Order: sequence, then C-alpha cells, then structure tokens
Amino acid sequence: MAKVTSKLQVTVPKAIADRFGIRPGDEIEFMPGEDSLRILLSPEKTRYDAENRLRLFDQATQRQREREKGRNRAEASETDRGWTREELYDRGRPD
Repeated sequence: MAKVTSKLQVTVPKAIADRFGIRPGDEIEFMPGEDSLRILLSPEKTRYDAENRLRLFDQATQRQREREKGRNRAEASETDRGWTREELYDRGRPD
C-alpha cells in the first residue's frame, strides 16, 4: 500500500518497483478509469549508463561555458539592477 504525501507525491512500493524495473527518474503515466486508476510506464523509458551521463554532463557544461564566454557577471548584474552590491551594506544605516 502506498500513501499520498502533502505534495501529492506517491511512493512506489519496492516490490512493485523491482518487479517492473522502475528506478528514480523514470517517468510514469496515470491513466484514469471509470472507478480505477492505472499506472503506466513511459514507453520512452531512457536510462543512461555512467559513461553516457558523464558525456551528456560534459556537453551541457561546454554549452554553458559558450554562453558565458565574454560575459562578466559582476558588471552585468550591477548595470542591470541600477545598484551595486556594496550599496546594500550601506542602506538603512544611520550616517
């Protein structure tokens, strides 16, 4: 038996997860019936081994580096906000 949490999350019992090969990160689909609810495994269940996960991580890291190339975060954030971080320390303090 499984319980629904306050966040409306359901824990799959271990025996069921083992039987059907459900692992963390897998997607499942809830199919409503007349007076029942079916849980279906995603047909596109994709699992990555450690080597593929590392390859995907490296690709994502490289894309992020390309986006940040030539961008100075401190300068961009100060000009976008209209105030500097140092000004925050002086706000509300008596002179």
